[in-house]
Amino acid sequence: DLSDSFQLAVIGGGINGCGIARDAAGRGVKTFLCEAGDLAAATSSASTKLIHGGLRYLEQCRFRLVRESLREREILLRAAPHLVRPMRFVLPHRPDMRPAWMLRLGLALYDALAGRELLPPSRKILLKNDPARDDLVPNFAAAFEYSDCWADDARLTVQTARDAAKRGARILTRTRCESAVRDDGRWTLKLREPEGGLKEIRAQVLVNAAGPWAGEVAQMAAAGLPRPRLVRGAHIVTPKFFGGDRAYLMQGDDRRVVFAIPFENDFAMIGTTDRDHRGGPGQVECSDDEADYLLDIARRFFRKAPSDIVWRFAGARALFDDAANAKAQEASRDYRLIVDAPPNAAPLLNVCGGKLTTHRKLAESALEKLRRWLPDAGPSWTAKSALPGGDFPPDGLDKLESDLRAQCPGLDENNARRLVRAYGSEAAKIFTANPAEWGGHFGAGLHAREVMHMMREEWARTAEDVLWRRSKLGLRLNEAQTARLEEWMRGRSF
Repeated sequence: DLSDSFQLAVIGGGINGCGIARDAAGRGVKTFLCEAGDLAAATSSASTKLIHGGLRYLEQCRFRLVRESLREREILLRAAPHLVRPMRFVLPHRPDMRPAWMLRLGLALYDALAGRELLPPSRKILLKNDPARDDLVPNFAAAFEYSDCWADDARLTVQTARDAAKRGARILTRTRCESAVRDDGRWTLKLREPEGGLKEIRAQVLVNAAGPWAGEVAQMAAAGLPRPRLVRGAHIVTPKFFGGDRAYLMQGDDRRVVFAIPFENDFAMIGTTDRDHRGGPGQVECSDDEADYLLDIARRFFRKAPSDIVWRFAGARALFDDAANAKAQEASRDYRLIVDAPPNAAPLLNVCGGKLTTHRKLAESALEKLRRWLPDAGPSWTAKSALPGGDFPPDGLDKLESDLRAQCPGLDENNARRLVRAYGSEAAKIFTANPAEWGGHFGAGLHAREVMHMMREEWARTAEDVLWRRSKLGLRLNEAQTARLEEWMRGRSF
């Protein structure tokens, strides 16, 4: 019942908002979250999809951020081994780039700060003895290789929300908060429902986790907030143009670093750019100029550089505006938690900055910061708790895949792998041995049974939700297949 009162209300269904809702619900806090669109519809589905410490942050002497991020990397790898996977990164080197001694020292420090248990250390490689020589242009003789992780950012957000809901949080998508007013020591929120109706809830504490819209939410709540700095990161997806399952880190002439990452088996993702975003938070696109910039860097590094772009996307990160950092790529990715709590008034917590890697720690810190107003909240708990589908060892994906294929002989290897990497241990609960029970086939291995799961359990409502956030099958379905899926979903609601 939406007329209920809550202890904590969260505005924003990105990774930080969902992380805070999950942490709070697990501590026994009566929690509500509303999202104006789909979960992870903005920044949290448009990242470079890395769970990493960030080598470049070492260069900026942000050692605490790197250490915290690397520790979180190991925690997330254990919590969601289907969504967070180890990846080796190759950093090709020429004498005109950052000095080799600096890279060697930086990688040694990176390994030391990580406190590694699951990932192998960095090393120098001679390209004449390494398969990368066939992919890179000939003027590279050496490279460095190190470990980090790749994640499905949108699915990580959705599964975090699912865990919050399982622990008692109320999650409403496509529900816009139209007003937030302090009233008699509590918050009164007016919410616009998907069908157009207006509902009201009350909460003791309000969290503004609206990302690029955080400034607008703070203004709506009549609270002061330093204006976030919107930095746009653009990415392109191309047919895969290098072999193997390693990613590459490329240094541009402007000293920016750009990644080329294996993506969805047959593709590669290239990104990101870092540019100040001057438009509205809902108008974030990868421009032709940014796409050309990314293609140009790839051509300088690879023999078979891509020319065709099959998909492009961009996200705007709302960073704490540190005027000391003139360049967008140097603005801190650290987070700030700013409490607005006038005497005898309900508190507002504004979330500024942050990145995918540190969302769990951000949520933990947020709950500790709010403990004064939520004295009955339980202790921190998320560091050792798996997300839905993640209750298996980090090296257990292959066994899950073989078990699923044994259970469902009708699944080919590629689809079994996709399902296990999307759902982990829950994949076997979604699919049955009898293909007749999978329902209609929309293409690329997507069946009605899986779409029903996304609609019932993951808040999917449109074909875009299914094809570009719950999966990346939009890369494989044609327009007619997509239209058929949209029509099928339109006739069902949950």
